[in-house]
Amino acid sequence: MKMIRTGILTAALCGMVSISCTSSGLSAKSSELDSVSYAFGINIGQSLSNVKIEGLNVDAIASGIRDVLNNKGENAKLTNEESIAIIEAFFKKMQDETLARNLKEGQEFLEKNKGEEGVITTESGLQYKVITQGEGPKPAETDEVEVNYRGTLLSGDEFDSSYERGQPAKFKLNQVIKGWTEGLQLVNEGSKVQFWIPSELAYGEQGGGRIEPNSTLIFEVELLKVTKTEAEKK
Repeated sequence: MKMIRTGILTAALCGMVSISCTSSGLSAKSSELDSVSYAFGINIGQSLSNVKIEGLNVDAIASGIRDVLNNKGENAKLTNEESIAIIEAFFKKMQDETLARNLKEGQEFLEKNKGEEGVITTESGLQYKVITQGEGPKPAETDEVEVNYRGTLLSGDEFDSSYERGQPAKFKLNQVIKGWTEGLQLVNEGSKVQFWIPSELAYGEQGGGRIEPNSTLIFEVELLKVTKTEAEKK
């Protein structure tokens, strides 16, 4: 059974690289190695595509691989240490550019947005607008809240939504990002509000998931319920 599976895999790999195992004149071993080599290339290419760097020189990548595999890298133009240093410097440059770009875009957006009708800007830089005014209590930062919300980037791309999950979120107000902790204390239970949160009150230079570092975030939030802590009830 194992031999049969190996034969099927070899045949499939031959097909991927357009190798005719019967007519190429290559031995079965050569055909298999060609297929495996191509499969390695696919794997490396997939890894590089996930990095999302536009304009990579494919010929240079192939040359680097060739120089390492031929003569054990003796003819390579860079040492492994030099290669690592170049890659690290490049990624740091990309990171710095992303930080600067997102910070500037956020600042420019918030500067313009603060003049929009109904938008209130707090001392911290948080901006909010009450869409529907509730009549319930305002939460303290130690209270538990239940909310429905939708989070988007300045581009309009949605990165999180309790509506999509079909279930409201519950959490202690002091266990979330600063913009939420501050903002929800300003509104009453039953309110619907929109927040524009500068990066320093969100995820800052770390970012997270689909949120790039220094991103300004937009949230639409419904404050469904406020549960007071035992200390406040007394």
